[in-house]
Formats: sequence, C-alpha cells, structure tokens
Amino acid sequence: MRFRAKIVDLACLNHFSRITNTIAKLAKTCILRLTVCKLYFILSDKVANGGASMWCELCQGNFFDEYQMEGVAAEHNEIYLELVPENLSRALKTAQSAKAVKIKLTNKHCPCLRVAVELPSLSSSSRIVTHDIPVGVIPRRMWNDFREPSVPDFDVSIYLPVLKTMKSVVERMKNLSNFIVIEANLSGEMNLKIETDLVSVTTHFKDLGNPPWASEDGCQSSAQDRDLESMAEARIDIKKLQQLLAGQQVNPTKALCNIVSKRIVHFILLHEEVSLQYFIPAIA
Repeated sequence: MRFRAKIVDLACLNHFSRITNTIAKLAKTCILRLTVCKLYFILSDKVANGGASMWCELCQGNFFDEYQMEGVAAEHNEIYLELVPENLSRALKTAQSAKAVKIKLTNKHCPCLRVAVELPSLSSSSRIVTHDIPVGVIPRRMWNDFREPSVPDFDVSIYLPVLKTMKSVVERMKNLSNFIVIEANLSGEMNLKIETDLVSVTTHFKDLGNPPWASEDGCQSSAQDRDLESMAEARIDIKKLQQLLAGQQVNPTKALCNIVSKRIVHFILLHEEVSLQYFIPAIA
C-alpha cells in the first residue's frame, strides 16, 4: 500500500487548502478514500441516529502535479484512511507561499500522512517543514460502510439563494431556536422558518429556479406529479445547517437542495472540479 503526491501550482494548492478547511468545519474526523483518479472525503454518521453525512469528491488531476498510489490489492486498488481533517487543514495553512507540497503515506511508528512543505528561503537551499498526521487504515471488510450515499427520492429540488445571504439569515435565526424548517416548492420558492412559543420568523426567497432533473433516471418520480405550488418541508438542526454555510470556502458555481418531506435535506454544492454533498436528517 503506497501513496505519494505533489502539488507545485500555488493556485491548486490554495484551492486544495480551502477544500480541506471546509471539510474540517463539517467533520471532526472523516475518511479519506484514495483511488487512481479521485480523492474523496467521507463522513458517514448514521443518518438514522440523527447525524449528518457528507460526500466530497475531487479529481486528483486538477490538483496534483504528481500522484501515485497502490491500493491494498490489485483488484481493490484503493486506500481508506481515517483522519482528523483539522490536522490536514492546519498543515496546509503553513503552505500558502510554498514552492511545493509533498504528501506521502508513511509508517514509522504508526501510519501517518506526511505533509512536507517546501518554503522559499533567502539562501539557495529551501526550508522544508514537515507535518506528520496520524491516520487509521480502514480494513477492506469495512469499506462498504463508506459507499456513496444514494440520492433520496426527493419531493422538491431547488437552487439555493446566494449562500452568503442564506448564511446571514440562518445566523440570526440561530439565536432564536435550535431548529429551522426549510420548505420549498417546484415554483422556485423557498422559505426558512423558525417557530417557537414566543416567536415565529419566516424568510421568503423566490425565483430561485428548480433543477431540470431528467425523469428517466428515476429519482424524480415523487416530484413529477406534484402540485407546483405545494411546499415540501423538513425541520432540521439549525447548527448543522449553519456549519455547512459557515464552512463554505469552495464558492460553488451551483448550489442546490433536495427535500424529502419530513425525512431529509440533501445539499449539493458544485464547483468546477469539486462536488460536495451534505445530508441533514429531519427532526420530528
């Protein structure tokens, strides 16, 4: 099992650093899955137990100048590592003006991701700062726990408003309640609602647009026959939503949300070479 990679391009490095920073805001620990073409950051808190789950996918070719990996076996050419994303994010923060960053899987005393940051120096030799990030190697028999979550058969899919706007609304509402109701319809309208014994606050968004999901992929069945005006809604933990919005450094070109009434809210944030899915279960 071997893995080594190198980033030389500063723009790619900063972009990768922003992504790990976003992941660190969403998950205390996560799984880093390495394949020949892609990297995945996975958080699979069991949604049934009220935990959020996350699936973030990047093409390695868009970030790394060199990338080599050999998985556990020829027919299972993948590596699954458990790590604290905050540690990776912190290591990459030291690399903002680096000439290069090398990441390598090592096993001196325990398995580690070694992040070696080559910094420019005034003399001819460069300084290298090394961070060893402990990781756990996930055995093959447990890989199935970290498969891509299936997109639920949603009632409504809608584009999100500007995330900064949504974030400031949610931050103000967070002081009033622990829960927020997200509701939307197929006419491009979405409401964020707080209801407590003392106060009820609703923010309305309109003309957001609804994504044109192809009906033949089967995931649109429950939405096809819906009345365009009728709202699908889910009540979720406001902190989890705020975490998602506050951690956003990917600046998605597209952001949308699928609502399965009273069951789950599924967010999808897309940026040229990154896709982040985040699932927040509804609370009765």
